[in-house]
Amino acid sequence: MAITEMDELASLIELREDEKAWDSSGESTLPLLISDDMVSLLPIEAIRKQFVPSQKENEDTIGSLDPQEEKEHQGTERLVHRYRNRAAFFTTDRCFAYCRHCFRRRFTGHLSGPANEKEIKEAAKYIKEHNEIREVLLTGGDIFTLSDEKIDSMLSIFKTSCPNVIFRLCTRSVAVYPERITENLIRIIKKHMYGAPFFLMTQFNHPAELTEKAVHAVSLFIDSGIPAYNQSVLLKGVNDDEKTLIELSDNLLMARIKPYYLFQGDPVRGTAHLRVSIERGLEIEKNIRKELSGLGMPQYTADLPQGGGKVILTHTYYKGSVNDNGKERYIFETPDGEMRYYPE
Repeated sequence: MAITEMDELASLIELREDEKAWDSSGESTLPLLISDDMVSLLPIEAIRKQFVPSQKENEDTIGSLDPQEEKEHQGTERLVHRYRNRAAFFTTDRCFAYCRHCFRRRFTGHLSGPANEKEIKEAAKYIKEHNEIREVLLTGGDIFTLSDEKIDSMLSIFKTSCPNVIFRLCTRSVAVYPERITENLIRIIKKHMYGAPFFLMTQFNHPAELTEKAVHAVSLFIDSGIPAYNQSVLLKGVNDDEKTLIELSDNLLMARIKPYYLFQGDPVRGTAHLRVSIERGLEIEKNIRKELSGLGMPQYTADLPQGGGKVILTHTYYKGSVNDNGKERYIFETPDGEMRYYPE
């Protein structure tokens, strides 16, 4: 049973003043929804910050409710075509728990409900007609809040129409409600594993989220031939320190999940209190690169406002060039701060 009311939450944890003052009717906030799995982890501050609402959401009026301008790039009612070769399909607005840093709060939790058959077929037709689209993100909301039957029907429509398109299964369920990942669900997905592959896209932001149940849920996908990639969000008071991110990456790899992105928090209205400065983010990125292998190093990335797209944020190791007796040499800084010369 999930927590949906502040009175319920107050019976389990002692609410702070800024949490008690949260106004659920604010334009820039999300409904309260915390799964039982996350309730059990709320004593951990990094988990509490991600799921317990605060008055700070109501106070932030600077950001945009649609910083990536997804509405401007709608191909169909539920399909966003913002990148030439990729599109995102909003399967539903529901999640098993609402993250307070959600960048799609204009859509998530607003009772739009699951995509209907007409919307799915319209999107499948659009994708088929736009053969430049090579990948589609099945996102929302969380696709796995849908019933097995609805997922089966949706995948059947998409895969029949677009068998050579890669589909990313974007979910937070493996972290917040791992019980949802059942053998029957995996059997349904495996029915549609022809043509282009599926990829599982998870979101683990803190090592505490990688519970035994969560790791097992991900393993069901991996053991069925579906690789897993993780997309974390850099969050103040959650994972904005090197030790936490290094531990997270190490634990992800041990669970056979590739650390893929470390996202800079989007400038979404209601989330300013959780965003880390890019200056600090670059410092963290530089420091964890010294400790992590290429396998464990996520790409620190910002999704630019006004639909500008993703850009990699990284410390600049290239420091220029010199002419040495008529031969050009490039100057690079090592991760440890020493200088090296690279021949032309």
